[in-house]
Amino acid sequence: MTQDEALVLARAAVASAQRAGARDAEATLHVTRRFHAEARDRTISKLEQSTGRSLHLRIFDDGRRVAVTTSDLTAEGIDRVAREAVAQAAFIAQDRYAALPDACGRFAGELDLYDRALAERNDAEKVDDVLALERLIRAADPRIVNSSGSNYADTLSIVALANSLGFADAYTSTRASRSSSPVAEDGGVKRTAHYGTAARRLRELEPNDVVAALAARRTVEMFGARKPATMRVPVIFERDVAAAVLSDLFSAISASNVAVGNSFLADRIGERIGSEQLTIVDDGTLAGRLGSSPFDGEGVPTRRTSVFEAGVLRTFLYDSYYARKLGAQTTGNSTGGGIGANNFYLEAGPHALEELIASTARGVLVLDTIGFATEHATGTYSRGARGFMIEDGALAYPIDEFTVAGHFGEMLAAVDAVGNDLRFDGSIVSPSFRVAEMTISGN
Repeated sequence: MTQDEALVLARAAVASAQRAGARDAEATLHVTRRFHAEARDRTISKLEQSTGRSLHLRIFDDGRRVAVTTSDLTAEGIDRVAREAVAQAAFIAQDRYAALPDACGRFAGELDLYDRALAERNDAEKVDDVLALERLIRAADPRIVNSSGSNYADTLSIVALANSLGFADAYTSTRASRSSSPVAEDGGVKRTAHYGTAARRLRELEPNDVVAALAARRTVEMFGARKPATMRVPVIFERDVAAAVLSDLFSAISASNVAVGNSFLADRIGERIGSEQLTIVDDGTLAGRLGSSPFDGEGVPTRRTSVFEAGVLRTFLYDSYYARKLGAQTTGNSTGGGIGANNFYLEAGPHALEELIASTARGVLVLDTIGFATEHATGTYSRGARGFMIEDGALAYPIDEFTVAGHFGEMLAAVDAVGNDLRFDGSIVSPSFRVAEMTISGN
Protein backbone atom coordinates (compact mmCIF):
# COMPACT_ATOMS: atom_id res chain seq x y z
CA MET A 1 0.00 0.00 0.00
CA THR A 2 1.30 3.44 -0.92
CA GLN A 3 1.13 6.59 1.18
CA ASP A 4 -1.54 8.05 -1.12
CA GLU A 5 -3.65 4.89 -0.90
CA ALA A 6 -3.41 4.97 2.90
CA LEU A 7 -4.61 8.57 2.92
CA VAL A 8 -7.59 7.70 0.72
CA LEU A 9 -8.62 5.01 3.20
CA ALA A 10 -8.24 7.34 6.19
CA ARG A 11 -10.48 9.93 4.51
CA ALA A 12 -12.99 7.24 3.63
CA ALA A 13 -13.16 6.11 7.26
CA VAL A 14 -13.93 9.65 8.42
CA ALA A 15 -16.69 9.96 5.82
CA SER A 16 -18.08 6.58 6.87
CA ALA A 17 -18.21 7.65 10.52
CA GLN A 18 -20.03 10.86 9.65
CA ARG A 19 -22.55 8.96 7.52
CA ALA A 20 -23.15 6.70 10.52
CA GLY A 21 -24.02 9.76 12.62
CA ALA A 22 -20.76 10.85 14.24
CA ARG A 23 -20.51 14.60 14.73
CA ASP A 24 -16.70 14.52 14.43
CA ALA A 25 -14.30 11.76 13.55
CA GLU A 26 -10.60 11.02 13.20
CA ALA A 27 -9.03 8.08 11.38
CA THR A 28 -5.39 6.98 11.56
CA LEU A 29 -4.12 4.24 9.27
CA HIS A 30 -0.87 2.47 10.14
CA VAL A 31 0.86 0.28 7.55
CA THR A 32 4.05 -1.34 8.85
CA ARG A 33 6.40 -3.75 7.11
CA ARG A 34 8.62 -5.52 9.64
CA PHE A 35 11.72 -7.71 9.32
CA HIS A 36 13.56 -9.38 12.22
CA ALA A 37 16.36 -11.93 12.25
CA GLU A 38 18.04 -13.42 15.31
CA ALA A 39 21.19 -15.53 15.26
CA ARG A 40 22.68 -17.84 17.86
CA ASP A 41 26.07 -19.36 17.10
CA ARG A 42 26.12 -20.12 13.36
CA THR A 43 22.35 -20.55 13.08
CA ILE A 44 19.41 -18.24 12.42
CA SER A 45 17.19 -18.95 15.42
CA LYS A 46 14.37 -16.60 14.46
CA LEU A 47 13.28 -15.12 11.18
CA GLU A 48 10.14 -12.97 10.97
CA GLN A 49 8.67 -10.85 8.23
CA SER A 50 5.23 -9.30 8.17
CA THR A 51 3.14 -6.40 6.93
CA GLY A 52 0.49 -5.12 9.30
CA ARG A 53 -2.37 -2.78 8.46
CA SER A 54 -4.64 -1.28 11.08
CA LEU A 55 -7.17 1.53 11.21
CA HIS A 56 -7.72 3.43 14.44
CA LEU A 57 -11.00 5.36 14.42
CA ARG A 58 -12.05 7.89 17.04
CA ILE A 59 -15.49 9.49 17.03
CA PHE A 60 -16.66 12.46 19.09
CA ASP A 61 -20.29 13.30 19.70
CA ASP A 62 -21.28 16.00 22.20
CA GLY A 63 -18.49 15.14 24.64
CA ARG A 64 -18.72 11.41 24.10
CA ARG A 65 -15.60 9.75 22.74
CA VAL A 66 -15.25 6.22 21.36
CA ALA A 67 -12.10 4.64 19.94
CA VAL A 68 -12.07 1.43 17.90
CA THR A 69 -9.44 -0.39 15.84
CA THR A 70 -9.84 -2.75 12.90
CA SER A 71 -7.64 -4.57 10.42
CA ASP A 72 -10.57 -5.08 8.01
CA LEU A 73 -9.91 -2.31 5.49
CA THR A 74 -12.66 -3.23 3.05
CA ALA A 75 -15.38 -0.63 2.52
CA GLU A 76 -17.85 -2.94 4.26
CA GLY A 77 -15.50 -3.51 7.19
CA ILE A 78 -14.87 0.21 7.70
CA ASP A 79 -18.61 0.98 7.49
CA ARG A 80 -19.35 -1.72 10.05
CA VAL A 81 -16.80 -0.53 12.61
CA ALA A 82 -17.95 3.06 12.14
CA ARG A 83 -21.57 2.10 12.86
CA GLU A 84 -20.50 0.10 15.91
CA ALA A 85 -18.50 3.05 17.26
CA VAL A 86 -21.43 5.43 16.86
CA ALA A 87 -23.74 2.94 18.57
CA GLN A 88 -21.32 2.61 21.50
CA ALA A 89 -21.29 6.38 22.03
CA ALA A 90 -24.78 6.21 23.52
CA PHE A 91 -23.35 4.34 26.50
CA ILE A 92 -20.39 6.69 27.11
CA ALA A 93 -20.50 9.45 29.72
CA GLN A 94 -20.07 13.00 28.48
CA ASP A 95 -16.70 14.67 28.98
CA ARG A 96 -16.50 18.33 28.01
CA TYR A 97 -12.78 18.04 27.28
CA ALA A 98 -13.18 15.24 24.72
CA ALA A 99 -12.97 16.66 21.20
CA LEU A 100 -10.75 16.94 18.18
CA PRO A 101 -7.81 19.35 18.47
CA ASP A 102 -8.51 23.05 18.07
CA ALA A 103 -6.10 23.25 15.12
CA CYS A 104 -4.25 20.72 13.01
CA GLY A 105 -1.32 20.97 10.64
CA ARG A 106 2.10 19.74 9.65
CA PHE A 107 5.61 20.83 10.63
CA ALA A 108 6.87 22.75 7.63
CA GLY A 109 10.51 21.66 7.71
CA GLU A 110 12.21 18.64 6.15
CA LEU A 111 12.46 15.78 8.64
CA ASP A 112 14.30 13.19 6.52
CA LEU A 113 12.53 10.19 8.04
CA TYR A 114 12.89 7.81 5.08
CA ASP A 115 15.98 5.93 3.90
CA ARG A 116 15.67 4.35 0.47
CA ALA A 117 18.76 2.20 1.04
CA LEU A 118 17.12 0.68 4.10
CA ALA A 119 13.71 0.24 2.47
CA GLU A 120 15.23 -1.56 -0.51
CA ARG A 121 17.81 -3.64 1.34
CA ASN A 122 17.97 -7.30 0.31
CA ASP A 123 16.74 -9.75 2.96
CA ALA A 124 19.74 -12.02 2.40
CA GLU A 125 22.05 -9.13 3.33
CA LYS A 126 20.14 -8.69 6.58
CA VAL A 127 20.57 -12.36 7.44
CA ASP A 128 24.30 -12.16 6.66
CA ASP A 129 24.46 -9.03 8.83
CA VAL A 130 23.14 -10.74 11.95
CA LEU A 131 25.25 -13.87 11.43
CA ALA A 132 28.34 -11.67 11.15
CA LEU A 133 27.45 -9.88 14.39
CA GLU A 134 27.08 -13.21 16.20
CA ARG A 135 30.49 -14.36 14.92
CA LEU A 136 32.10 -11.13 16.08
CA ILE A 137 30.84 -11.33 19.67
CA ARG A 138 32.07 -14.91 20.02
CA ALA A 139 35.48 -13.97 18.65
CA ALA A 140 35.78 -10.90 20.89
CA ASP A 141 36.77 -12.77 24.06
CA PRO A 142 37.46 -16.48 24.77
CA ARG A 143 35.20 -16.28 27.83
CA ILE A 144 32.14 -15.66 25.64
CA VAL A 145 30.65 -19.11 25.35
CA ASN A 146 27.08 -18.45 24.32
CA SER A 147 24.59 -15.81 23.36
CA SER A 148 21.05 -14.80 24.20
CA GLY A 149 20.84 -13.71 20.58
CA SER A 150 22.26 -11.24 18.08
CA ASN A 151 19.53 -9.32 16.30
CA TYR A 152 18.86 -7.20 13.25
CA ALA A 153 15.45 -5.59 12.66
CA ASP A 154 13.98 -2.93 10.44
CA THR A 155 10.60 -1.39 9.69
CA LEU A 156 9.04 0.66 6.93
CA SER A 157 6.01 2.56 8.24
CA ILE A 158 3.27 4.65 6.68
CA VAL A 159 1.05 6.82 8.88
CA ALA A 160 -2.00 8.52 7.36
CA LEU A 161 -4.33 10.68 9.46
CA ALA A 162 -7.56 12.41 8.46
CA ASN A 163 -10.31 14.08 10.47
CA SER A 164 -13.61 15.89 10.03
CA LEU A 165 -11.94 19.29 10.51
CA GLY A 166 -10.59 18.88 7.00
CA PHE A 167 -7.06 17.83 7.95
CA ALA A 168 -5.55 14.96 5.97
CA ASP A 169 -1.87 14.15 5.73
CA ALA A 170 0.57 11.23 5.72
CA TYR A 171 4.25 10.40 6.03
CA THR A 172 6.56 7.43 5.51
CA SER A 173 9.47 6.51 7.76
CA THR A 174 12.12 3.85 8.21
CA ARG A 175 13.93 2.46 11.24
CA ALA A 176 16.64 -0.16 11.77
CA SER A 177 18.38 -1.68 14.77
CA ARG A 178 21.07 -4.21 15.61
CA SER A 179 21.95 -5.57 19.02
CA SER A 180 23.63 -8.46 20.77
CA SER A 181 23.50 -10.14 24.20
CA PRO A 182 26.62 -12.28 24.81
CA VAL A 183 26.92 -14.84 27.59
CA ALA A 184 30.37 -15.26 29.15
CA GLU A 185 31.71 -17.77 31.66
CA ASP A 186 34.77 -17.57 33.88
CA GLY A 187 35.53 -19.94 36.77
CA GLY A 188 32.00 -21.33 36.73
CA VAL A 189 30.44 -17.86 36.95
CA LYS A 190 28.28 -16.67 34.07
CA ARG A 191 27.65 -13.07 33.04
CA THR A 192 25.41 -11.56 30.38
CA ALA A 193 24.99 -8.03 29.05
CA HIS A 194 23.48 -6.21 26.10
CA TYR A 195 24.36 -3.47 23.64
CA GLY A 196 22.45 -2.13 20.67
CA THR A 197 22.11 0.67 18.16
CA ALA A 198 19.10 2.11 16.29
CA ALA A 199 18.60 4.80 13.64
CA ARG A 200 16.35 5.98 10.82
CA ARG A 201 19.03 5.33 8.20
CA LEU A 202 21.12 2.23 7.65
CA ARG A 203 24.38 4.17 7.41
CA GLU A 204 23.80 5.71 10.84
CA LEU A 205 23.71 2.37 12.67
CA GLU A 206 26.87 1.66 14.60
CA PRO A 207 28.75 -1.02 12.63
CA ASN A 208 28.80 -4.67 13.66
CA ASP A 209 32.35 -4.56 15.00
CA VAL A 210 31.54 -1.66 17.31
CA VAL A 211 28.33 -3.29 18.60
CA ALA A 212 30.12 -6.60 19.15
CA ALA A 213 33.07 -5.02 20.95
CA LEU A 214 30.87 -3.01 23.32
CA ALA A 215 28.50 -5.91 24.00
CA ALA A 216 31.44 -8.21 24.76
CA ARG A 217 33.17 -5.63 26.97
CA ARG A 218 30.00 -5.00 28.98
CA THR A 219 29.70 -8.74 29.57
CA VAL A 220 33.20 -9.66 30.65
CA GLU A 221 34.06 -6.50 32.61
CA MET A 222 31.68 -7.52 35.41
CA PHE A 223 33.62 -10.67 36.36
CA GLY A 224 34.90 -10.36 39.90
CA ALA A 225 32.14 -7.91 40.88
CA ARG A 226 31.63 -7.43 44.58
CA LYS A 227 28.88 -5.92 46.69
CA PRO A 228 29.85 -2.41 47.80
CA ALA A 229 29.50 -0.89 51.24
CA THR A 230 26.52 1.32 52.02
CA MET A 231 27.60 4.93 51.48
CA ARG A 232 26.77 8.41 50.22
CA VAL A 233 28.87 9.22 47.17
CA PRO A 234 28.69 10.89 43.76
CA VAL A 235 26.92 8.72 41.18
CA ILE A 236 27.55 8.82 37.43
CA PHE A 237 24.75 7.44 35.27
CA GLU A 238 26.13 6.13 31.97
CA ARG A 239 24.11 7.33 28.97
CA ASP A 240 21.88 4.25 28.55
CA VAL A 241 21.01 4.25 32.26
CA ALA A 242 20.64 8.04 32.18
CA ALA A 243 18.00 7.60 29.46
CA ALA A 244 16.10 5.25 31.77
CA VAL A 245 16.19 7.93 34.49
CA LEU A 246 14.71 10.43 32.00
CA SER A 247 12.04 7.90 31.09
CA ASP A 248 10.98 7.82 34.75
CA LEU A 249 11.03 11.63 34.81
CA PHE A 250 8.86 11.77 31.67
CA SER A 251 6.03 10.13 33.61
CA ALA A 252 6.13 12.99 36.11
CA ILE A 253 5.93 15.71 33.44
CA SER A 254 3.15 13.98 31.46
CA ALA A 255 -0.03 16.05 31.88
CA SER A 256 -2.09 12.87 32.20
CA ASN A 257 -0.37 12.18 35.52
CA VAL A 258 -0.24 15.79 36.59
CA ALA A 259 -4.01 16.13 36.10
CA VAL A 260 -4.76 13.46 38.70
CA GLY A 261 -2.06 14.50 41.16
CA ASN A 262 0.12 11.54 40.24
CA SER A 263 3.28 13.62 39.86
CA PHE A 264 5.70 15.16 42.34
CA LEU A 265 5.96 18.12 39.93
CA ALA A 266 2.26 19.08 40.01
CA ASP A 267 1.75 22.83 40.67
CA ARG A 268 5.48 23.54 40.34
CA ILE A 269 5.67 25.27 36.94
CA GLY A 270 8.16 28.13 37.17
CA GLU A 271 10.09 26.63 40.09
CA ARG A 272 13.79 25.77 39.99
CA ILE A 273 13.78 21.99 40.35
CA GLY A 274 17.14 21.04 38.92
CA SER A 275 20.63 22.47 38.74
CA GLU A 276 21.71 24.97 36.07
CA GLN A 277 23.29 22.03 34.22
CA LEU A 278 19.80 20.66 33.54
CA THR A 279 18.08 21.64 30.29
CA ILE A 280 15.60 19.05 29.08
CA VAL A 281 13.79 19.34 25.75
CA ASP A 282 11.09 17.51 23.84
CA ASP A 283 11.46 18.09 20.10
CA GLY A 284 9.60 16.26 17.34
CA THR A 285 11.22 18.36 14.60
CA LEU A 286 14.80 17.05 14.69
CA ALA A 287 15.71 15.83 11.21
CA GLY A 288 16.31 12.09 10.96
CA ARG A 289 15.66 11.28 14.62
CA LEU A 290 13.63 8.31 15.80
CA GLY A 291 11.08 10.39 17.72
CA SER A 292 10.46 12.92 14.95
CA SER A 293 7.28 13.23 12.88
CA PRO A 294 5.52 16.06 11.03
CA PHE A 295 2.43 15.79 13.25
CA ASP A 296 1.47 13.97 16.42
CA GLY A 297 -1.15 11.28 16.96
CA GLU A 298 -4.06 13.69 16.58
CA GLY A 299 -2.77 15.80 13.70
CA VAL A 300 -1.15 18.63 15.67
CA PRO A 301 2.19 19.86 14.26
CA THR A 302 5.19 18.70 16.26
CA ARG A 303 7.44 21.33 17.78
CA ARG A 304 10.33 22.00 20.13
CA THR A 305 9.30 22.35 23.79
CA SER A 306 11.72 23.35 26.53
CA VAL A 307 10.57 21.41 29.59
CA PHE A 308 13.40 22.40 31.94
CA GLU A 309 15.54 25.46 31.23
CA ALA A 310 18.69 25.60 33.36
CA GLY A 311 16.83 23.64 36.02
CA VAL A 312 13.59 25.65 35.96
CA LEU A 313 10.42 23.68 35.13
CA ARG A 314 8.75 25.56 32.27
CA THR A 315 5.95 23.27 31.16
CA PHE A 316 4.39 19.83 31.26
CA LEU A 317 3.78 17.89 28.04
CA TYR A 318 0.21 17.83 26.74
CA ASP A 319 -2.16 16.41 24.21
CA SER A 320 -5.32 18.36 23.37
CA TYR A 321 -7.47 16.63 25.99
CA TYR A 322 -5.25 17.32 28.99
CA ALA A 323 -4.35 20.78 27.71
CA ARG A 324 -8.04 21.69 27.87
CA LYS A 325 -8.41 20.07 31.25
CA LEU A 326 -5.46 21.98 32.73
CA GLY A 327 -6.02 25.27 30.91
CA ALA A 328 -2.92 24.97 28.73
CA GLN A 329 -2.04 24.44 25.06
CA THR A 330 -1.14 21.13 23.49
CA THR A 331 2.60 20.59 23.00
CA GLY A 332 2.09 18.13 20.14
CA ASN A 333 2.68 15.05 22.28
CA SER A 334 -0.44 13.02 21.56
CA THR A 335 -0.06 9.36 20.66
CA GLY A 336 -3.69 9.23 19.54
CA GLY A 337 -4.61 7.59 22.83
CA GLY A 338 -2.35 9.20 25.40
CA ILE A 339 0.75 11.35 25.84
CA GLY A 340 4.12 10.23 24.54
CA ALA A 341 7.63 11.50 23.96
CA ASN A 342 8.83 12.83 20.63
CA ASN A 343 12.59 13.29 21.10
CA PHE A 344 12.80 13.82 24.87
CA TYR A 345 16.39 14.45 25.94
CA LEU A 346 18.81 16.15 28.29
CA GLU A 347 20.97 18.59 26.37
CA ALA A 348 24.58 17.45 26.16
CA GLY A 349 27.32 19.05 28.20
CA PRO A 350 31.03 19.55 27.44
CA HIS A 351 32.53 16.54 29.21
CA ALA A 352 33.50 13.10 27.95
CA LEU A 353 32.45 10.23 30.22
CA GLU A 354 36.12 9.65 30.96
CA GLU A 355 36.37 13.23 32.24
CA LEU A 356 33.40 12.71 34.54
CA ILE A 357 35.13 9.65 35.97
CA ALA A 358 38.51 11.38 36.27
CA SER A 359 36.99 14.30 38.17
CA THR A 360 35.32 11.98 40.71
CA ALA A 361 37.64 11.18 43.61
CA ARG A 362 35.38 8.46 44.98
CA GLY A 363 32.02 7.41 43.62
CA VAL A 364 30.02 4.94 41.56
CA LEU A 365 29.52 4.54 37.81
CA VAL A 366 26.13 2.93 37.13
CA LEU A 367 26.07 0.84 33.95
CA ASP A 368 22.80 -1.06 34.40
CA THR A 369 19.68 -0.92 36.57
CA ILE A 370 16.95 -3.40 37.38
CA GLY A 371 13.62 -3.24 39.19
CA PHE A 372 10.63 -0.93 39.19
CA ALA A 373 10.76 0.87 42.53
CA THR A 374 10.49 4.40 41.09
CA GLU A 375 7.45 6.47 42.11
CA HIS A 376 6.73 9.51 39.94
CA ALA A 377 3.89 10.47 42.29
CA THR A 378 6.20 10.96 45.27
CA GLY A 379 9.46 11.47 43.39
CA THR A 380 11.11 8.45 45.00
CA TYR A 381 13.88 6.86 42.93
CA SER A 382 15.24 3.42 43.84
CA ARG A 383 16.75 0.83 41.53
CA GLY A 384 18.93 -2.24 41.80
CA ALA A 385 22.16 -1.58 39.93
CA ARG A 386 25.55 -2.77 38.81
CA GLY A 387 28.59 -0.85 37.64
CA PHE A 388 32.03 0.21 38.85
CA MET A 389 33.51 1.68 41.98
CA ILE A 390 35.50 4.84 41.24
CA GLU A 391 38.58 5.57 43.35
CA ASP A 392 41.08 8.37 42.78
CA GLY A 393 39.39 9.31 39.50
CA ALA A 394 39.64 5.85 37.93
CA LEU A 395 37.52 2.72 37.64
CA ALA A 396 38.70 0.53 40.51
CA TYR A 397 36.62 -2.66 40.40
CA PRO A 398 33.17 -3.88 39.30
CA ILE A 399 30.28 -3.84 41.78
CA ASP A 400 26.77 -5.32 41.75
CA GLU A 401 23.90 -6.34 44.03
CA PHE A 402 23.43 -2.79 45.33
CA THR A 403 20.64 -0.22 45.24
CA VAL A 404 21.00 3.39 44.16
CA ALA A 405 18.33 5.60 45.72
CA GLY A 406 17.24 9.20 46.19
CA HIS A 407 14.47 11.68 45.54
CA PHE A 408 14.05 12.98 42.01
CA GLY A 409 13.95 16.59 43.17
CA GLU A 410 17.21 16.18 45.07
CA MET A 411 18.79 14.23 42.21
CA LEU A 412 17.96 16.87 39.61
CA ALA A 413 19.18 19.66 41.87
CA ALA A 414 22.45 17.82 42.45
CA VAL A 415 23.38 17.21 38.80
CA ASP A 416 26.82 18.83 38.69
CA ALA A 417 28.24 17.59 35.38
CA VAL A 418 26.75 16.46 32.05
CA GLY A 419 28.51 14.40 29.41
CA ASN A 420 28.86 14.97 25.68
CA ASP A 421 27.91 11.41 24.68
CA LEU A 422 24.27 12.09 23.72
CA ARG A 423 23.12 9.58 21.10
CA PHE A 424 19.67 9.71 19.49
CA ASP A 425 18.88 5.98 19.36
CA GLY A 426 15.37 6.21 20.82
CA SER A 427 12.62 8.67 21.64
CA ILE A 428 13.95 9.23 25.20
CA VAL A 429 17.72 9.67 25.33
CA SER A 430 20.36 11.29 27.50
CA PRO A 431 24.09 11.84 27.78
CA SER A 432 25.87 10.54 30.86
CA PHE A 433 25.54 12.79 33.90
CA ARG A 434 26.77 12.94 37.48
CA VAL A 435 24.71 13.49 40.63
CA ALA A 436 26.84 15.03 43.38
CA GLU A 437 25.63 12.62 46.07
CA MET A 438 23.23 9.67 46.35
CA THR A 439 22.71 6.72 48.65
CA ILE A 440 24.29 3.42 47.64
CA SER A 441 22.83 0.55 49.68
CA GLY A 442 25.09 -2.49 49.80
CA ASN A 443 26.77 -4.32 52.66
